Amino acid sequence: MNALWITLALLTAGFAGWPVTALVFRLARTIDDRADAAGAADVADVADDPAADATADPSATAAAPGGSATVAAGPSAGTAGPAAGAAGSEAPTVSSVRILRGGAIIGVLERLAVCLAILTGQPVAIAYVVAIKGLGRFAELKETPVAAERFIIGTLTSLLWAAGVAALVKVLLLG
Repeated sequence: MNALWITLALLTAGFAGWPVTALVFRLARTIDDRADAAGAADVADVADDPAADATADPSATAAAPGGSATVAAGPSAGTAGPAAGAAGSEAPTVSSVRILRGGAIIGVLERLAVCLAILTGQPVAIAYVVAIKGLGRFAELKETPVAAERFIIGTLTSLLWAAGVAALVKVLLLG
């Protein structure tokens, strides 16, 4: 019977954590949008889904002489063409910088590892998960403030969700 509860806990922590994380991203975006509406500069929104892995980095936005805004595509953007429009074009051109690719898969694995660590009584393993994740993303986080914010929000949400599910199952069902 314990194997069934452990399996259900792992599935709940790993896969039901994605909607929770998406909800927290949506909440964070709502708060940011309210702050932007209060007096910040407008940057084009590149993703309607707050849990999407593609996000524009506003720090990479620069005003071109013709009044158009461009976002330089980084090496992780996966595009070979230039970010700027044709010469003499007056239409604004915005290209998104793809950041934190693979975040959904990494999040599921992270939540599974954290839940398993708590269920097996090895909470020190959570530090390894966070360290590996941080080292793997270090270069991207250093270059892009938007990536760092998404990383922190997503990681904390995932850790709290997985730890909460594991603790609940361990205390109530595995006693």
